[in-house]
Amino acid sequence: MNKNLGLSGTQFGVANTVFYIGYLVCEVPSNFMMVRFGARRWIARIMITWGIAASATCLAMGPDSLYSLRFLVGVAEAGFLPGVLLYLTYWFPPSHRGRATAIFFLAQPITIILGGPLSGLIMRLDGLQGLMGWQWLFLLEGLPSIVLGMTALFYLTDSPAKAHWLTDAEKQLLAGRIAREEAVLVTTRGGHSKWASLTDRKVIMLCVAYFCLVVSLNSNSTWTPLIMQSVLGHGADYLRVGLMSAIPGVCAVIVMPLWSKWSDRHTQRLWFVVLPMALAAVGWLIVAVSHDPILQVIGLSMGSVGALTAMTVYWTLPALYMSPAARPAGTALVNAAGIMGSATAPTIIGALKDFTGSYSVGLWYTSFLLCFGISIVVYLLRSKHKVSQRVLKI
Repeated sequence: MNKNLGLSGTQFGVANTVFYIGYLVCEVPSNFMMVRFGARRWIARIMITWGIAASATCLAMGPDSLYSLRFLVGVAEAGFLPGVLLYLTYWFPPSHRGRATAIFFLAQPITIILGGPLSGLIMRLDGLQGLMGWQWLFLLEGLPSIVLGMTALFYLTDSPAKAHWLTDAEKQLLAGRIAREEAVLVTTRGGHSKWASLTDRKVIMLCVAYFCLVVSLNSNSTWTPLIMQSVLGHGADYLRVGLMSAIPGVCAVIVMPLWSKWSDRHTQRLWFVVLPMALAAVGWLIVAVSHDPILQVIGLSMGSVGALTAMTVYWTLPALYMSPAARPAGTALVNAAGIMGSATAPTIIGALKDFTGSYSVGLWYTSFLLCFGISIVVYLLRSKHKVSQRVLKI
């Protein structure tokens, strides 16, 4: 793509940056729009426009058009992740959110498993109907979002109260269960205005910890193809690299739902976030110090499984510190911090590589951030631990 569009390294970096600009600008407003228009219509809108913008990227003809399209993709996607996480709080009481969140986040490792090989196959369409392989990649991989968005428009229900497939007794039972568990937490939360979470100290700390966690996830997507290519040899084709890159994803798919289920069952959040973050930190150190390809694959799998598993339980924490009214803005703010992690990590790791001549320093940086994030989580949950256990036992 860089060659076809005449992009320099700097211009390619700018194309990534403008995506994050569009995303960050629209993140918090998007969650407020979901509250106003309803989850069904707004999540469907996000997916349909997101898919259209992604597919339209195949039409880029140079740097300026690519910048515009990437900005539109960011604007369209903004609010999807925090919107779905907010939507889950309408349906699941805190004692069940670990499992519900894990099921949702399984999409990420499944994408790692299927996305690499599928992308490798699509790239083989290079030249078909006069389109380059990268054009087919954008065109085809945007279409499922459009189809699923249209499905969501007819399938999703805004809240349990509007679910025609629940009886009145079931609606009351679910609403009562959620209300009782929320009541346990209400005395230890911050303000109750819709903007309160944006200035709450503990929410800001959640943002910082999530920034640290997402840097690890970003490093996984950056390093997986490089390490797998070194294992297979630099002559390996896209499909073989994609199949090897699925190994960490397969491990994560097995561990994530089990770990979240154990977190709910053992009425515990603290160690179920801290331990996988520590696993990821150790995994990145193994990748950094080892020259054995097999050990690097093991370290990479530890980094992937640890970060993804920690994230599933981590996203049950914001509700502990936000009232229902403050959640739309607060959830979007925490996710925006993660987006900042994704936006800055490649630049910082690249700068460390240029300064030291080695990519290993960037992996030490990733491991350090995970350790710093662990310290924040321990500090935050130290006082919340007994309260969250009371909620989970209801």
